[in-house]
Amino acid sequence: MTWADFWALIATLNGEATEASCRRLAKRLSRRPLPEITAFAERHAEALYRLDQEKFGTLPVADMTLDDGAPFPQSGDSFLYARCAVVAAGRRTWESVFSDPAKFAPYTATTYDGERFLYVPDEAYELSTSEEWPRTTRYCYESFSNKDGWPALPHHANRGGESESP
Repeated sequence: MTWADFWALIATLNGEATEASCRRLAKRLSRRPLPEITAFAERHAEALYRLDQEKFGTLPVADMTLDDGAPFPQSGDSFLYARCAVVAAGRRTWESVFSDPAKFAPYTATTYDGERFLYVPDEAYELSTSEEWPRTTRYCYESFSNKDGWPALPHHANRGGESESP
């Protein structure tokens, strides 16, 4: 699947990873041949992986502070969901954050919960085959798995779909 095809499918979300928009995308994707569903899953994982960088992950949660007023840090999960929200927002948003990390910051807000977007490839596969998908992808989308994005973190061998913590 080309990036253009991937982003055309992402446009189905209308910029947000809501329950309804993600369900619509999964249904649309499920009507495609199985190799296209798996190719979408690869692009999905890669898009999230590319955003797995320290310059985004160390941004504070946009609408929260600690009791003392200090910035509230993102957790590994909230960082993953923020990355999902950025991808769901579309190609232009996704591309823009790389040159300006401040454009990523609004997606850390608790009002943006992109978690539902994570499950689109699995849902599409299940709708297509009536089976659960025990998938792995070339890129691991879990937070802190991009060695180049987090050069100061110690990394261990990590395969797609496996979780790793700092």
